Amino acid sequence: MISKKKQRIRWLISAIILIFIATLIIGFSLKDGIEYYKSPTQVLDHKISENIKFRLGGLVENGSLIKSSGKKIYFKITDNENSITTSYEGILPDLFAENQGVIASGKYINGVFVAEEILAKHDESYLPKEVIEILKKDGTYIEPDK
Repeated sequence: MISKKKQRIRWLISAIILIFIATLIIGFSLKDGIEYYKSPTQVLDHKISENIKFRLGGLVENGSLIKSSGKKIYFKITDNENSITTSYEGILPDLFAENQGVIASGKYINGVFVAEEILAKHDESYLPKEVIEILKKDGTYIEPDK
């Protein structure tokens, strides 16, 4: 017969092992779902692998929107310091416009950000929090009228 003390120790060790395994499974599951946010300046300052999916945010540069045949669209995302050419194939959100806030999700391949998803502002005064922080750092953020 196993003593109660040894039995409790076995249960404790088993519980610790199960918690460790669950933590590993959750960690590996979330790793693929995490997308990092970057500004155009951060992308150009760092060498980013073509295999890394991330979010690029800023403003749609004025005069940069080019629609080609089909659904392919090219435009530049800027943080008022640097710009990155972005390509997107699909239907843009209704509120997508030049000189407005945007976040694109995709990969940076051969100097072009290939977007898989485009998120645009949702009302007259909305800019993503990250974009506001970048614009404030640059000193180009203008507080909207309330």
